[in-house]
Amino acid sequence: MAKKKTAEERRRRAAELKAQRIKEERRKRTWKIAGISTAAALVVGLLVFAVVMELRSRNIAGIEEFEGVTNNHLEMGERVDYEQSPPVGGDHWASWQNCGVYPEPVTPELAVHSLEHGAVWINYDPELPEEEVQALNDMYNDGDYLLVTPYEGEMEAPIVASSWARQITAESADDQDLHRYVQLYERGQDVPEPGAACSGQISETAAQVEEQLGQAGGQQGGGEENGGSGEETE
Repeated sequence: MAKKKTAEERRRRAAELKAQRIKEERRKRTWKIAGISTAAALVVGLLVFAVVMELRSRNIAGIEEFEGVTNNHLEMGERVDYEQSPPVGGDHWASWQNCGVYPEPVTPELAVHSLEHGAVWINYDPELPEEEVQALNDMYNDGDYLLVTPYEGEMEAPIVASSWARQITAESADDQDLHRYVQLYERGQDVPEPGAACSGQISETAAQVEEQLGQAGGQQGGGEENGGSGEETE
């Protein structure tokens, strides 16, 4: 009887373990299905949100677009007569302007190269009130593909934002179309060199770059003169 009872207990225990295993598998399957459903719902929600935001962002008034914008790389110091002021693209120097906030104007031929990499360049009238300038500066966060600089050339408005082959004007820093424009085109992908860096190159202002170019030209000229006088002496 003892052996029979032991065998019955083993069968009962085995049946209990099997039932417990089946229950556990069902529980895991239920959680897995629930997790997949939640993840799917989250993805769909994010996609819907992204589409809504994209549609909202593209509903920007006043964007001007330009065709036939060239993007040849030129030697440092070779000036370009841009058709737009401020520029929206065009030929430019081989180096680029590091993205960031600048208290003085930057070199257009460098900033245009930044546009080629997907940056947005916000130019403002140097006479813009200080609080407006600060509001524009605050739009930049470390790592953004954004240039914020004063501009001494002609502009159609106190604030002009440019991306590659596009431009928008604004009367004040709180213009929502301006903010949507930056949100949409910063790190733009429809540019000649999407994803290229906007750091690690030129951080000097236009005046500083001009001074450096002048010094380099002077040194080169001085070397040639010294060489020429040496040949005459010989």
